[in-house]
Amino acid sequence: MTTVVIADDHDMVRHGFRMVLSAQPDLTVVGEAGNGNLAWDLVRRLRPAVLLADIRMPGMDGLELVSRVTTTPALGTKVIVVTTFDEDEYIGRALRNGASGFLLKVSAPGLLVEAVRAALAGNALISPEVTVRLLERLRPDREVRQADPPLTARERDVATLVARGLSNDEIGAELHVSPGTVKTHVAHISLKLGGVTRVRIAAWAWESGLVSRS
Repeated sequence: MTTVVIADDHDMVRHGFRMVLSAQPDLTVVGEAGNGNLAWDLVRRLRPAVLLADIRMPGMDGLELVSRVTTTPALGTKVIVVTTFDEDEYIGRALRNGASGFLLKVSAPGLLVEAVRAALAGNALISPEVTVRLLERLRPDREVRQADPPLTARERDVATLVARGLSNDEIGAELHVSPGTVKTHVAHISLKLGGVTRVRIAAWAWESGLVSRS
């Protein structure tokens, strides 16, 4: 069972996150905090697998919390920032401080679950609304661009939808396949691109012209 602590100063937000995560058979919320100081205390005491943290909270803010948790390896806790603020400065600081994801609160509930699973797998998931903007400045590695990997038609469809910011559940619904099948396709695409992350798959799709910016 994967344990999660939620840190946000709004009761309704914490309640909503708890409902989404508790609906998964392998995820359980073991603690909630309405401010950064309490969240830090809970993480040190409970050592959850994942911490969901807002940026602006009373006491210690989320960015400082990310730094403290990620620079304490003994905790073994991954941190995902979930916020309403998508300023580039916040995104950059959160990721530099070691966050394993950056989500906006307007993201689909399924993306929250995917972000937790991605963090556990050692990857970082960024909210689609943020990713599209970051891709304007992101360039794939030279060897990836030149390789032009032989994706199947279905893999190209999946890569396109990944670049559009859809979750595995949403891609499955769009293509009328199961989320598990989508996950397999994403894994195959990643291997063909050189073992890259989901964000890099999206970057490749945009920069290769598979997805139009119009």
